[in-house]
Formats: sequence, structure tokens, C-alpha cells
Amino acid sequence: MSTRELLPTASAAQTWAAVRVMLRERRLLAASTIAVLLAGTGVGLATAPLLGDIVDLVATRQPSSAITTPVVLLALVAVAQGGATALGAALISRLGEGMLAQLRERFIDRALNLPLEQVERAGSGDLTARVTGDVTKIAEAVRQALPLMARSALTIVLTLGALAVLDWRFALAVLVAAPVQVLTLRWYGRGAKTMYSAERIAIGEQQQQLLETIGGSSTVRAFGLADDHVRRVTERSSHAVGMTMRCIRLLGGFFSRLNLAEYVGLSALLVTGFFLAGNGTATIGTATAAALYFHSLFNPINAALSLADDAQSAAASLSRLVGVADRPEVPSDDTGTALTDTTVKVSSVGHAYETGHDVLDDITLDLAPGERVALVGASGAGKTTLAKLIAGVHQPTRGTITFGGTDVLDLDQATTRRTIALITQEVHVFSGPLSDDLRLAKPTATDAEVHAALDRVGALPWARALPDGLATVVGEGGHRLTVAQAQQLALARLVLADPPIAVLDEATADAGSAGARVLETAATAALEGRSGLLVAHRLTQAAGADRVVVLDHGRVVESGTHAELVAAGGRYAELWAAWSDQR
Repeated sequence: MSTRELLPTASAAQTWAAVRVMLRERRLLAASTIAVLLAGTGVGLATAPLLGDIVDLVATRQPSSAITTPVVLLALVAVAQGGATALGAALISRLGEGMLAQLRERFIDRALNLPLEQVERAGSGDLTARVTGDVTKIAEAVRQALPLMARSALTIVLTLGALAVLDWRFALAVLVAAPVQVLTLRWYGRGAKTMYSAERIAIGEQQQQLLETIGGSSTVRAFGLADDHVRRVTERSSHAVGMTMRCIRLLGGFFSRLNLAEYVGLSALLVTGFFLAGNGTATIGTATAAALYFHSLFNPINAALSLADDAQSAAASLSRLVGVADRPEVPSDDTGTALTDTTVKVSSVGHAYETGHDVLDDITLDLAPGERVALVGASGAGKTTLAKLIAGVHQPTRGTITFGGTDVLDLDQATTRRTIALITQEVHVFSGPLSDDLRLAKPTATDAEVHAALDRVGALPWARALPDGLATVVGEGGHRLTVAQAQQLALARLVLADPPIAVLDEATADAGSAGARVLETAATAALEGRSGLLVAHRLTQAAGADRVVVLDHGRVVESGTHAELVAAGGRYAELWAAWSDQR
């Protein structure tokens, strides 16, 4: 239903290769876990023959004292098995949680370094679904399914061996159910992973639509788009529910076939026991032990097969995480070096989000080191698109953009991030102390540098006035900052990061009149000593720029200083006159 280009998903081979690498890094813990589980399972297998001995002692009318030894041994077996099982469960949980934590950290690291253009194409819903629903699904599998699956697998293997020791015909009888189970797994496996992957994608699309509708609610209401967005949410929700119902129907068929396998296996074992006990080949106690083994065998078989549902769902989620986590590592900002020549040249640039629908056409623009250029124009003129192209969020459809004579496409991400920064009107305040939020831009910043950055953008007075000063917890669950304060925080981060080029995309648009004036002053201060490209929502910003570039329908129609363009009486003069009348 969606034309979005989703983030990468790893193939089955890539996924299990990543798992093997993480297991090799924990080989000692993995070996210890297997050894403990193996010991616990092996000890537990003594239960069935001990009970069989008791049956034979009773059947042959032995004195009650003869039962003492097997009863004591049963108690010891129960204690040993319980201890080993508990220790094994703890070890396997530790192993799984460690691998999940490593994968989660790698995912976050790679996700934060994904090209912004790729994230925008995929939609934030896809990324959100992976970091929430997919991680939760894998965590549930690690904490519940993985320990049970491991114990079940060992129990199945060792119990079949014990049945063969009792009498090979008992083992053969139990294996009669195997073809039904194998066919069930093959039937289920053919469609399960694809279906669960499609379900996760559908849920991601649903979340994306909800984010777009809720995030843009004011615009939706203003343009009367409520009915259209309700329809889109309904369609994507219906698609997600439909995929979930298909998965449930598949699961129902899976369990009905497992019940058939249980009936076949039980019937075969009872018939075998009847004949062997009848002709004296096996004692009643041996047949009892075989029946108990079957009972202890089929439970883990059922558990293992039923866990195939969780395993398929978790495998689909794991592939979505590995698809991002296994991307090549991007060097951190600490390894990147800002360019010394920060001359920006935009040459004959055109851009289209969809083929045949140009947003920009033949844009040529220069930005000299230290120069501040304001982009103005009506809504839809292409200002934000041009700003994102220069900031490296998108790649131009045609033409070139160079920094210091080097094409931006030839620069690594670390160098680009150190050279240019983009600040939009959508600013996120991270949860935690205010000082930690600022140090995201420069982790090594001293207290003096943090204070200086806040002071430069006019935020130090209100920051010191917070309940705990710069140690005050802000963001979700903490002290709520105003729109203007959050934007000042973003500008202070810009000062700390200190890139030679900054792009401000309508950075004062969401503030009121008084707040906008404060932010305009803060933006001017933050841009001191660096080249600046401002997408001007308020024309007072353009009036204070070194040069004004006017866009109209994706083309540059005017360029010059504020005074020159007002005197020229063209498009900018019209915009300025309309702006002045509104003030």
C-alpha cells in the first residue's frame, strides 16, 4: 500500500551470520550454558527408569523397604535437576540479554548515522516500529522462548536416546509422529516469516500515518483534510489488522496439526507397549518408563514446535534490526575534520521528489565564507528543499553542490557533519539534565563552554533560573521548556558544535512575536563567525542578512541586498510591503 522506500532488512543468511558473530564473542558463556543445561536434562532422565523400577518392585510384590532406595534417588534427581535448570535458565538469559543489548546499541548507533534522506524516504514510522515493536518482540523471545527452546531441544535429543536404550522399538514408535510434525513445520515455515514481516511493515505504515496526522493536525484542520486523513488512518489500520488476522489463522492451523501428531505418537507407543509387555520382551516397569519418557518427550516437542510461532515473529524482527545494525559503521564526529575552505557553490541544481515534478530548477547560488544569505519566497517556492540539499539531507537530482571546491557527494558523513549543521523549527529537547542535552553537540565541553554558549544566544539567565539550574531535568517527564527556550537550546548546541556553515530553516517560525524577536537576536549571535543560510519566515531576518535570494516556483528570481531589492520594486519589494503592512 505504501510507496515508501523502507529501511533495509537483512536476509536470513545475514541475520544468522550476525548471531554467530555475537555468539563467538561469548563462546565461554555459551559453552557453560550448554553444559549446565545438558547436565540438568541428563539427570532428569533418570526419573522415568527409577519410577519403572518402583513399578516392577510393586508388581513382583517386593517388601516396602526395597522401594526406599529408588525413592531417595528420585528426591536427589529432583533437587539436582531443579538446581541445574535454574542455573541454566539464568545463564541462557544472561547470554541472550547480552546479545540483545549489543544488537540494540549497534542499531541505535547505525540508525543515528543513517542519511537523513534515507530516513525521510522510509518515514519515521518504520524506524519507530523497529526500535519499539521489533525490539520488544526479540526481548520477549530472549526472556521466554529462548530458554524454553534450548531446554526442549536438549530434552528431545536425550530422551530419544534414553528410549532407544530401553528398547529401540519404543523410540521407533515415537518417531511415527515425526513426519506429521515435519510436514507441519514445513507448511508453517513457508509462509510464516513472510507473513510476519509483512505484518511488521503494515504496523510501521500505520504508525507513520498516525505520526503524520497527529503531528500535522493544525495543517490538517486548516486545509480541511480531516476526512482524507481519517480515511488514510482507517485504511492503514485495516491493513494492519488484516495482516494480524492472517497470522492468527496461520497459527490456528499450525496447532491443530500438532494435536494430530500427538494423537499419532501416543497411539503408536501404546500399541508397541501392549505387544512388548504381552510377549514378555519388556517388563511392565520398562513399558511404564517408556510411557513416562513419551510424556516427558512430547511436552518439549510441543513446546518447541509451538515456539516456532514466536521464533518466526522474532526472526522477522531480528532481520529488521540487523538490516540497519549491519550497515557500515560511520566515523564519529571526532574523527571528521571541518573543511577550511567553506565556500558553497550551487551550480545548475534541480531537484524532484517524484520524476517529472521538479521542486527546484536550475538553481545557481554562491555562499562566501562568513556571509549570511536569506532565502525568501512564498510557501512552496522550494526554500526548505534547497536548504536541505545544501545541508546534505537530500542529493540533487541534477547539478552539483560543492564545499570548498569538493562535491558534497564525495565527502564522508563525519566531515559533512563537522562542516555544516541544519537547524529546523522542529526542535527536540532530550530527556535529562539541561547540561547533558547541550553536551550532545560537544561531549567534551567544559562548564565554562556550556555557559558561554547559553550566554551567546541569550539563554543563560532563564537556564540559571531553572529549579536546579543547568542540572534541571528537561524533556519528557522533566521541566517543560517553551518553544522559544527549546529553539535557543538548539542554537546553543550549534555554538558548541561550532561548524563553519549553518543552515537555519525557519528557526523562529513557531515562536510568537515576542519570542521571535528573541530568537532572531539569538540566531544572529549564533551565526557570528560562520557562513549562514537562513530560510526566512520573518522578513526582518532577511533585512539583516548580507544578501537576500528570492525563490519563486523553484527558481531564483532576485538576488541582492535588502535595500537593493526594495529599491528594485520587484518580487521582494512586494513581499516586504505586505510584511510591513501586517506588522
